[in-house]
Amino acid sequence: MVPAPPQSQWVRRHHRNPTRPATNTPAIMVPPLPLVPIRRLLAVVVSVGVLVSAVARAETPPVAAVNAADGIALKGYDAVAYFTTGEPTPGVDEYTHRWKGVTYRFASAENRDRFKADPERYVPQYGGYCAYAMSIDRIADIDPSRWAIVDGKLYLNNNRLSQALWSANKRGRIASGDRSWAVFPKKTEGQ
Repeated sequence: MVPAPPQSQWVRRHHRNPTRPATNTPAIMVPPLPLVPIRRLLAVVVSVGVLVSAVARAETPPVAAVNAADGIALKGYDAVAYFTTGEPTPGVDEYTHRWKGVTYRFASAENRDRFKADPERYVPQYGGYCAYAMSIDRIADIDPSRWAIVDGKLYLNNNRLSQALWSANKRGRIASGDRSWAVFPKKTEGQ
């Protein structure tokens, strides 16, 4: 513990009550705050924050590499339609394609064939999980009607609020989401 400085270095602080007029109130002698303990405290707080974040990451259970319910990606919506018609379009059982262990549905044979020719161009980012959640290092399901195409890539969000928060800073959220997705624990095949 650092000893208090001599009283000659103490700071004079006058107590003033704002509801009463100023009087000759005696000064209260307060020792100055030492900087070394404050810096140590700040270092401890930052270290604990980093440690808690690392522990939380270690405890995050792995997720499927592609967000799919019953083996169907994008909740059955046509990934190509976001690019061609500019709106979410449900796919049909008649037009499907299995890619990387997941089935994608399409509204037409033409969209299915486009996807087959270049699936990486059409699949949503972050395995089809919520882009906003990924930008804050979390995982969440999606609402196919909450979407955006940025630089030729499809991003989906969970709800109106997450879409609005993500849209307020798309570039920053994408950069953060890209960093998170790269290290987010994913299940391996057969897990």
